[in-house]
Amino acid sequence: MDISLFDYELPKELIAQEPIEERDKSKLMVLAGNRIEHRRFYELVEYLEKGDTLIINDSKVIHAKLKGKKETGGKVEVLLVRNIEGSIWECLIRGRKIREGTKIFFKNLKAEVIQKKDKFILKFDRENLEEYLEKWGEVPLPPYIKKELKNASRYQTVYAKKPGSIAAPTAGLHFSEKLLTQIEKKGVKIAPITLHVSIGTFKPVKVEDITKHKMEAEYFEISKKSAEIINNTEGKVIAVGTTTVRAIESSSVEGRVIPKKDWTNLFIYPSYKFRSPIRGLITNFHLPRSTLLMLVCAFAGREKILRAYKEAISKRYRFYSFGDAMLIFK
Repeated sequence: MDISLFDYELPKELIAQEPIEERDKSKLMVLAGNRIEHRRFYELVEYLEKGDTLIINDSKVIHAKLKGKKETGGKVEVLLVRNIEGSIWECLIRGRKIREGTKIFFKNLKAEVIQKKDKFILKFDRENLEEYLEKWGEVPLPPYIKKELKNASRYQTVYAKKPGSIAAPTAGLHFSEKLLTQIEKKGVKIAPITLHVSIGTFKPVKVEDITKHKMEAEYFEISKKSAEIINNTEGKVIAVGTTTVRAIESSSVEGRVIPKKDWTNLFIYPSYKFRSPIRGLITNFHLPRSTLLMLVCAFAGREKILRAYKEAISKRYRFYSFGDAMLIFK
């Protein structure tokens, strides 16, 4: 399957550089059958009914970007990807002449490169970095966002609980506390799951034949309680975000969700046979040629999604992480 099938042209000015003032005031494109409706996100509640279940990803973005210097004074930028154990982390590094044995100095922290392969393995001089990152680390925004983020909490969902992601599950950024309350009052159940967003989600596809692309594994958890809520749903099951879909699909058998803590490298693209009970998807507008766009095309149909994207561009929707949203029903 050729990667060019998932290409489209996007005017640069439609790449959202900052979140809008109020989370739930973003635009919402609704796809139901061949019908397209243009709404605002706070109107989502009108499309939900008593007995429905909304699955959310409660992963929290860690301040995973650190700026430091080598012993020579050369600048280094480190992105913490995954905690292997204790003080040892898998990282991406930007800087010159980084090799095994290179020491990197940060504010009140230092690290040494102990392995260099496709990624770097760093050993820090302290074990628990959570508090340090919260104080000194930076939110790792995507490279297409050039504007400085004034409020780091805006790259965090209001229901984020479990630290571990290095990118936000962006479909959830549109929910306000008020909207979630309205949704629950309507009799809609909310089932939290966790998938820590990492390189697997945003790694570019570099092969022409997408079937040869390999996803990097990401950690997920689905509790017994959330699995029961989903499996006992009387109405529609709606996933908030592509990360949620990948977690649920990775733990579903013949329409039922199995509680699980595991790693997934599941790559969903057109021709994939869905095995979960998900019938609706809330998602942002994604980059051309990305695995996220491929997943959405697998869920709803490639031609339908690319037509919707074309209309979104003509209606001046905002794209990518801080952009607008879609609600898609199967």
